[in-house]
Order: sequence, then structure tokens, then C-alpha cells
Amino acid sequence: MSFGDTPILRGITATFERGKTNLIIGQSGAGKTVLLKLLVGLLEPVQGQILYDGRDVTHLTQKEIRTVRMEVGMLFQGSALFDFMTVEENIRFPLDMFTNWTKKEKVDRVNYCLERVNLEGVNDKFPSEVSGGMQKRVGIARAIVLKPKFLFCDEPNSGLDPKTSILIDDLIHSITMENNITTVINTHDMNSVMEIGENIILLNKGEIAWHGSANDVLSSTNDYLQEFIFASPFLQRLRQAALDQESKDKR
Repeated sequence: MSFGDTPILRGITATFERGKTNLIIGQSGAGKTVLLKLLVGLLEPVQGQILYDGRDVTHLTQKEIRTVRMEVGMLFQGSALFDFMTVEENIRFPLDMFTNWTKKEKVDRVNYCLERVNLEGVNDKFPSEVSGGMQKRVGIARAIVLKPKFLFCDEPNSGLDPKTSILIDDLIHSITMENNITTVINTHDMNSVMEIGENIILLNKGEIAWHGSANDVLSSTNDYLQEFIFASPFLQRLRQAALDQESKDKR
């Protein structure tokens, strides 16, 4: 993928696993956002393939692309809720766009999704009337309202306090497992990496510099990963403690 003569992504080959939280991490400018936009169809690749269950979305008809889009949920960085719509109307929007369900069927599904994200009873509130963390949960409810096979999350913890960030991580992870969704998360949150990073791709200058899981992070000797993950002194101490324990276990 290039912008003009400037290459942004080079030779990216990755498989995002179903039923797992797949994380894309990397420093600013590494290509995370461009990769996510390619995956969801907001950008078209110069070359290569993007496969959804074996379907190359770069060569589908408009009708086929519509079918794929109905299988995709998207959680935007800023939640991207419509200010002039109520919470219920925001969540119902994809159902209005892509289904012929009755109003009762739509409301029932909205209420189920609100219950799933622990927001029962806020149907008639507007986004401005709920907190940032609640807005993020409304965004998750909207992202799953069509029962997606694929869920894409762009910096889901952006702007949230640590406690709320953990809640959002746990919610996304549990929904992923319960529904066997292929979830792809673009993040720089180290707590997310360590707590829900089941399949992690580290980008550096538009290339994959490392691939593994949260369990692999502390024992990795990859220079780019160490530079990115262990910039924090606390995490440096945590890693050293893990290495010391591993050394003791081998004695």
C-alpha cells in the first residue's frame, strides 16, 4: 500500500484467528491505521488480497461486498455515534440499513445488545447524556447488533480511564469468545496487549516486525518489540522478574 510514491505497508501477510482477539500494535506511523482501513474496505490495496473466509473482497461485485459488510462490525475510536439520534436509534441504525426486520424485532435485538453491554434502560438517552465509557459500550452494542462474524476495533480504549479501559477489554474479549468472532483490534494500550493479546502483530515501518501472543511477549528478544513494549520502566522490571523466575525454574 502506498500514498503517492511513499510506501506505507510492504509485504504484509497475516492471518487473524476466529474466536480470538487479534491485536495490531506499533508506534505512531507504523501503519496500523492504514492496515485496519484496508481490512474494513475504507482503502483499496495497490496489490495483494484481503480474504474473508476465502472471499477476496478486492474482487467482489457490489452485491457480494454488501453481503460481506453485513458480516462486519466496527467500533470506531471516538465511538462515532450520531448526536441527533438516541442510543436506541444509534444501535438500530445498521438494522435499518441492512435488514427488513419488523420494528419489534429490531427493538428486541437492540435491547439484547444493550443488556449484553450492561446498559439496560438507556434507550431514550442521547450520546451527550451518557459518559464516555457508556458511549463506548453503545458503540460496541451497535457493532454487534448484526451478529457479525468479524469485529474491527480502532483504539477502543482511547480517552478512557484505566478502570473503564479494562471493562471495555473484558467486554470485547468475552463477546469475541461467546460468539466465535474474528476480532481485530488496533491499539497502543499495553494493558490490552498483556491481558487480551491472543494473536499479536507488531508493525514497524510498514512491515511485520514480530508476531506472537501475550504469553510470548515477556520472553521475546525481538529488538522492536522490546523497544515498543518495554519503554515503561515498570514493564522493564516485570519482564526482568519473569526472566529471573524462568531461570530459577530451569535450575
